[in-house]
Amino acid sequence: MSNRDPIVMSPREVAVIGAGPAGLAAGAWLARQGFEPVLFEAADSLGGQWNAASPMSGVWPGMRTNTSRVLTAFADLDHAPGTPVFPAQEEVLGYLHRYAAQAGLLPRLRLGTRVEHLARAPGGQGWLLRSRGGGQERVEVFARAVVATGRYNAPLLPDVAGLGSFAGEAGVLHSFGYAGPAGYRDRSVVVAGCSISALEIASELALAGARRVTVTLRRQRYVLQKLTAGVPTDHVAFTRFSALAGAVMPPAAVAQGLRNLVVSSTGSPEQVGAPAPDADIFAAGLTQSQHYLGLVAEGRIRVRPWIAGVAGREVTFADGSSEAADAIILGTGYRLSLSFLAPEVAQALGLDDQHIDLHDHTFHPELAGLAFLGLFDQVGPFFPVLELQARWLAYAWSGAVAAPDVAAMQAGLAACRVRRGGPQAVPMHAMALLFARNAGVEPDPDRWPDLRRALLFGPLSPASFRLVGPDRCADAAARMMTDAALFGCLVSPSMTDEEAARWEAVRAGLRANAA
Repeated sequence: MSNRDPIVMSPREVAVIGAGPAGLAAGAWLARQGFEPVLFEAADSLGGQWNAASPMSGVWPGMRTNTSRVLTAFADLDHAPGTPVFPAQEEVLGYLHRYAAQAGLLPRLRLGTRVEHLARAPGGQGWLLRSRGGGQERVEVFARAVVATGRYNAPLLPDVAGLGSFAGEAGVLHSFGYAGPAGYRDRSVVVAGCSISALEIASELALAGARRVTVTLRRQRYVLQKLTAGVPTDHVAFTRFSALAGAVMPPAAVAQGLRNLVVSSTGSPEQVGAPAPDADIFAAGLTQSQHYLGLVAEGRIRVRPWIAGVAGREVTFADGSSEAADAIILGTGYRLSLSFLAPEVAQALGLDDQHIDLHDHTFHPELAGLAFLGLFDQVGPFFPVLELQARWLAYAWSGAVAAPDVAAMQAGLAACRVRRGGPQAVPMHAMALLFARNAGVEPDPDRWPDLRRALLFGPLSPASFRLVGPDRCADAAARMMTDAALFGCLVSPSMTDEEAARWEAVRAGLRANAA
């Protein structure tokens, strides 16, 4: 079959590229709106990053989530009874298999099928997709397509002088390829970066018998631990109140409030011997690791400035110090990789290693019938946000809510381009409220007085977005209150005097903005 005679698919069939959490959420919600999703997955099984057997997965044996089970789930399916607070990789993968089965997606999967090219169809109507699976090539035209391939599968390698000459016997490895601590016992390891993966790997190595662990970083970020007074940190750090306050308070006040929350929970890194982060938490950045600060305090992890150069086994740092290392592990992040997009599509998107120009991270006014899901760099739990973005996408295409018009999308593109010069990471609570409002499913706390405290100061659990709008559920309030009470997060439904005063101040700001 050639590109001149593609199969034209039914107008209700939608190509979804990727069958990780984002692709599965897209498929589930498109199906609920009457579409017929076809999910293309290059690996032999679904799961995306959570499928450790996939060559596109960067998870490692024994890895556990840094987000709680409540916020590592979709609204229509809870985790199995007995799942720990922070599930293991295989537990999340099992959850995704159950979710796909419940949503009726298993017959819609094309596993072991890689999308090689996506372009406008001849005549400009629809999207021509070329895929290869089982040794065969297929060329099809879909009226609509969703790119849900994930952002964390193409390692970003730093430019370090002499890195290619490193002669340590365990070599140089990006954290994407890390497979556990066994190969590093009794060895000296340099871990580069201050991301979650970098600090978690450094901590695991220090606890599992590495002779010496050194973390080298460009800047020290503030560090959150998984638990704050016994409550999963994502339940208290990413709240509706924080998102609403961020919309009306001066940026400096928002930054100071977040810094106060972090420091009151885990302290500041310089207290235990790590470098002092920038006083502005947004400039410094935020990361997470359960054990890193304690291991620095014990001297089991040493912290050095960024690598100045490598020569043989010798790693020299920016302060002039050096050490002989057996291994270098690069926890230096990921680049956007959408190589299957036709050049003209990539050009319209302004696509590069770190940026993609979209209205609200989803649509582009020049690319009708094409959407992108989950390609943003987010801090905090992904599953609830992916579900909300999938709902908005499905509702907009089905007409359940008004789709953004060209003027709105052009304004969204302009705002996106302005942000190119600044940090690209976005907080979970801001993203959740963005997509919830677009989908028409964001509840007004003041219209739910019995739920107000849980809505404002409890976790942004998936059930909290099923109170209003399309697909609202009769049991959403009860489920949301159960989630809010877990782990002792909110032991009373009534706001304290301090919380009420804070909410009144934010509410006044919201009213002023609306006026």
